Amino acid sequence: MTITDSLLDTDTDVLGDVVNNATRYLFFTGKGGVGKTSTASAVAVALADLGRRVLIVSTDPASNLGEVLDLDNPTATAPQAVPGVDRLWSLNVDPVAAAATYRENVVAPFRGVLPDSAIAQIEEELSGSCTVEVAGFNEFVGLLADAQIARDYDHVVFDTAPTGHTLRLLSLPAAWTGFLETNTSGVTCVGPVSALGQAQESYSGALAALADEDATTIVLVARAERATLEEAARASRELHDLNMSNQRVIVNGVLRAHDSSDPIATAWQEREAASLAHMPEELRKALSVDYVPLMPSAPVGIAGLRELIAGPQWESEVVAATALDALADTRDLSVLVHQLAESDSGVVMTMGKGGVGKTTVAAAVALGLAERGLNVTLTTTDPAAHVNEVLSDPPANLEVTRIDPVAETAEYTAKVLAEAGEGLDEYAIDLLAEDLRSPCTEEVAVFHAFARAVAAAGDRIVVIDTAPTGHTLLLLDSSRSFENQMSKTAAVGQDATATLFETLTDPAKMRVLLVALPEATPVHEAQGLQEDLARAGIRPLTWVVNQSLARTDTQDPVLVARAQAESRWLSEVHNLSATAPVVLPWVPQAPRGTDGLAPLLG
Repeated sequence: MTITDSLLDTDTDVLGDVVNNATRYLFFTGKGGVGKTSTASAVAVALADLGRRVLIVSTDPASNLGEVLDLDNPTATAPQAVPGVDRLWSLNVDPVAAAATYRENVVAPFRGVLPDSAIAQIEEELSGSCTVEVAGFNEFVGLLADAQIARDYDHVVFDTAPTGHTLRLLSLPAAWTGFLETNTSGVTCVGPVSALGQAQESYSGALAALADEDATTIVLVARAERATLEEAARASRELHDLNMSNQRVIVNGVLRAHDSSDPIATAWQEREAASLAHMPEELRKALSVDYVPLMPSAPVGIAGLRELIAGPQWESEVVAATALDALADTRDLSVLVHQLAESDSGVVMTMGKGGVGKTTVAAAVALGLAERGLNVTLTTTDPAAHVNEVLSDPPANLEVTRIDPVAETAEYTAKVLAEAGEGLDEYAIDLLAEDLRSPCTEEVAVFHAFARAVAAAGDRIVVIDTAPTGHTLLLLDSSRSFENQMSKTAAVGQDATATLFETLTDPAKMRVLLVALPEATPVHEAQGLQEDLARAGIRPLTWVVNQSLARTDTQDPVLVARAQAESRWLSEVHNLSATAPVVLPWVPQAPRGTDGLAPLLG
């Protein structure tokens, strides 16, 4: 019996620990694509089936709650009854719309007073992920403080919880009581100080509810993969630091193979077993760990969610291994590499959300270009990317480097605190220091190193794993220097950034590859990233769909069914991509080193 067999061979219901120990509030959090919506929905249905009155709330900008619950009105912003489940209601909070309202409230007083160019820059400063984060937080703070919600529902299940950064920022009592009393103007990375001050009392109440172990459970969702387990462990640490210690873990999508002779299924299980054997200690210390099986199809609709909760009925699962016609109008990576090799210099960037395989794709492209005799540099700005592990044995004409976001951010933060913090009292410095711990700061701090990497592409091809977002690019272009880009960033001067924007928007010099998995959340998040880049005048050259089961010859019934389900997302990617997308197969051997990457290049 394998480790996955033993984990799933249980007489108890799947997700039983989370359901049986449910508090009033349950917050589901984890990396994109791990199954937060499906597991949160399954728990909500199970609680309602037990006779509880339940409200499930999505705060995910790429929410597919309506699809999972098969709702009549998937975008409803008021509670609506879920068909087929007594005592269950759903509500969608759109943080993007909330951020637009939030942004307009900040900008409106300045319209007609400041020049249009200044208004445009303020709007761009408030168009980043941090503003969406705090706007979404404002929305569900209202739900936590709503007395009517408390009376009407026994449980409120939140699909996507606030990040540790947002919670830390809103929980600094010294900063709130000192800085906000004496500073009523200015803008932090999450919005105007005046707006934050007005919400101080609501935030305090919400944070108290989140830290109350009798009222709130944090559910950390991951896959049996190293990256998602490490992300869950990081979130666990941050939340423990904020006294949010009532934590449970769900490991979603664990395969129990039906065909022991199938090399794809065997390799899949071996990888999962290796990841679970090295589960981070933070997750092992959680109150419980529930293992959810990989289902033949995504658990969509009430029947699918109830089937997920009931546990795998393997005897009744019969899936025919029929032919799949989802790969028409796609191409191999070798064809794309040949196209990229037509130029002996320039920049190739792989972009996409975490966990989709950007580093693997970047390494394979760099190796393919080097094998064609070109001089290549492979580098990354991703703090979670282990580029040297992915390609530890490069050929002589392929240089592998790494931009360290931690070091770059530490240097940048120290400089800002020394210069912008001069003359501030300790309360103001506390808030400034917390503001500098946001994702926005890392994005800006890494930008100089990124600019240097781009500048090095004059006589070689530079392949960069993870690039700045369109928001950052527009922000820096509007100011043309870091001095004016944020209210506190007078610490960095111009260098290679002077001509960077022109390079990034020149399709002859810059080729962007958008990487996704053939699943709902990664495709939708990559679509949002493409729209973000379009605002900066950048259009990806093509999409790369990674880890496709449709490109394998698996005969395991569960994996065949998953392969068939990819057709919808491959079709959607084809419509979104400027050229025929590349589809890479799920490979049995981990894509590490020249031998491991070779199958991706054909």
